Amino acid sequence: MSTPADLVFQSYGRACNQADFFEYFYGAFMSKSEDIRAMFKNTKMETQRGLLRGGIMWLIMHARGMPDTKIRALGESHSKKNMDIHPMHYGLWLDALIETLEKFDPEFNQELGSTWREVLLPGIQMIQNMYHD
Repeated sequence: MSTPADLVFQSYGRACNQADFFEYFYGAFMSKSEDIRAMFKNTKMETQRGLLRGGIMWLIMHARGMPDTKIRALGESHSKKNMDIHPMHYGLWLDALIETLEKFDPEFNQELGSTWREVLLPGIQMIQNMYHD
């Protein structure tokens, strides 16, 4: 029987291997707020898309039992003293990810969307909690 993290892992595999997945995600994410668009103003997006691919995988693998080392590294790099990614942006990030999955995973449905949120939330909260550390 598949666990929620297994279902998310399988969904990610179906979706992220499509050429436009990460580009679509950033379009959806940047459409959420002027602040978010401004964060990426001078960013080399090809590199950023590669970082996103790894970051999502780390969140999934953490949910599947991987130690939190990579998640803590993300929290540190995104903290106030480094990239200053405010905790409020992660809800918009997750919304954009769900929108993207809905478009790119042919097996996506409302239940799977809820499963994605449930699986990623502990890792996202860990990152958010490191903002002021």
